Amino acid sequence: MITIISGTNRKNSISKQVALQYQQILKDHDTDSTLVDLKELPSDFMATALYENQGTNVEFNPLRDHMKQAQKFVFIVPEYNGSFPGILKVFLDALEFPGTLTGKKCALVGLSSGIQGGVMAMSHLTDIFNYLGMHVMASKPKLIQINNKMENGKIADESYVKRLTDQAQALINF
Repeated sequence: MITIISGTNRKNSISKQVALQYQQILKDHDTDSTLVDLKELPSDFMATALYENQGTNVEFNPLRDHMKQAQKFVFIVPEYNGSFPGILKVFLDALEFPGTLTGKKCALVGLSSGIQGGVMAMSHLTDIFNYLGMHVMASKPKLIQINNKMENGKIADESYVKRLTDQAQALINF
């Protein structure tokens, strides 16, 4: 079982569309997955699930427990202001520390409307995951100008789909 995290809480995000397409790729390779959409976090999450309140938000706790039990992850990471979205950092901060991500494995997919493909976002996130003891796959597809590569809620560029498929196969065997 692989957990896919759509790394933004933006409404109607391309990240969610890419996450759903990644989920289908995994299904096509006979691999089960779950999708965590940060848009679905409890509305009071930032005030009730962090720091001294960790473990007290009854709406967030099932997700927190799921993240603790999961062994492999895919983070779909959009580039926001030269890094990754703040909601993703807050989400990570709300997980039990230390231990939730220690020794686990993940893959990163970078998205951007520009020409960087989320390279800085993935670099920053890789630094955090390394600090937390998570094993990050070297293969990190950078999907540049993603807005221009989407049709009907799916990536239309076959080279992008191939990059995701190759990464998914490697993650299954990781």
